[in-house]
Formats: sequence, structure tokens, C-alpha cells
Amino acid sequence: MRFPALFLAFFVSISTLFAQEPGIAEKELAAATEALVKAPDSVPLLSHRGDCNLFTGHFAEAVADFEKMIALDPSQDAPHWRLGIAYYFAGNFEKSAKQFEKYHVYDGHDRENGIWKFLADARREGIEKARTRMLAYDAFDREPFPSLYEMLAGRKSGDEVLAEIEKKGLAGNPNVEFFAHYYIGLNEELLGRRDEAREHLKKAVAVYEGRRPSSSASYMWQVARLNVAALKKPVAVEAKK
Repeated sequence: MRFPALFLAFFVSISTLFAQEPGIAEKELAAATEALVKAPDSVPLLSHRGDCNLFTGHFAEAVADFEKMIALDPSQDAPHWRLGIAYYFAGNFEKSAKQFEKYHVYDGHDRENGIWKFLADARREGIEKARTRMLAYDAFDREPFPSLYEMLAGRKSGDEVLAEIEKKGLAGNPNVEFFAHYYIGLNEELLGRRDEAREHLKKAVAVYEGRRPSSSASYMWQVARLNVAALKKPVAVEAKK
């Protein structure tokens, strides 16, 4: 998914540090919290602390930071897919799905957004009903998202997605491999196949372990780490509204 221009360059640089230096997210979280004491209404600082809270597993705090930045600058609402992810990890799947619906109005070409909306719906309503509510796309999105979206719709298996990537000569592309294994892993988890999910999620994280992720994978690589950790815990339930 895509960042508003205001935050793109800053986030890509800090995400690289998070990938290469263990523990830096906690240091950045503390620094952002200290800075916000002096500038409590700073939208960029709230955005940054929200990311740090998310990456360190403080999901309710991430939601609060993202919601406050939107309250201060309502133009951030529609493009704020990160809030949708924070809602998802906090267990509020209804708000998560609604946030991705807003993003779809902002960017109607991004199937990755549709994947997250589907995942939130599936957690709340079940897979079959969620499939009837999947967002519609009529333009090509970057690889491997068209085939991943078909997988979630029940028309392809994860193995078929990987075979298609191989056939297209994309198997050596780290970005494609990362997203393929990541979302195949999330699909396997949704289907209750936790061992298979864990293997694919570990493969996704391993693609960029200890080195710089591509700009388009930077944020989601951090989120994939959260998914690996979440597999060690009970499945989240819908949060009270």
C-alpha cells in the first residue's frame, strides 16, 4: 500500500533502521513520546509514534495516535490504511474493514488494501460471507497481487500462486516472494492451517531479514513480524466497540 507524500521519505528511512537494528523501535518510541510532550499536536510525530507503537505490539496505543492525527488533520483519514492495520491487530475488525473501505475510495487500484479488508471481514463474519463483500478492481495491480486476490476469493490455492510466479519468471524477485509468502501465510492462518501459515510467514520475514527491504515492502515487513509473533498466541476476537 502507498504512503501520502508527507510521510513517505521519512518512513522509508526509519523503516530501514528498524529492519537492520534490533531494538531501535523501542528507542524511537521513547524519543517520539518525549518530543510529543513539547509538541502534542504534531501530526508527523503522532504518525511516527503510532508506527513505533504498532511495531512494538502496543496496538491500542497505535490506534490512539493514528486517530488523534486524523482528528488534527482530517485529510489524513481516507489514505490512512495504517490505522486499518492497527485496528486489525487490536481486534476491532469492523473498524478495520471500514478504514480499508475509505482507502479504496482514495486509491481504487491497490488490491493489497482489498486483501486487508477481506481479512478483517473474514475475522468478523466468516470467510464465505467475506468473499461476497470483496472490493472490486478493474485495473492491473503490481505482482503478485492479482493472483493473491484470486486465492482469497477461493479461485486459486497458495501453491498455484507460487507456480504462477515461477512461470512468469518472478521467483527470484524478493519483493514478489515476500508478498506472496506473506499473504499465502495469512490465508493459511485464516483457513486454520497454523503450521503451514507459520512456514510461509517465516519465509516472508526471511526474505529481508537483516537487510534493507524495498520501499514498498518496508512497512509490511514489520507487520509480517507481528503476524509471526501472533501465531504463538490465541486467535484475536472482535473488540468491544
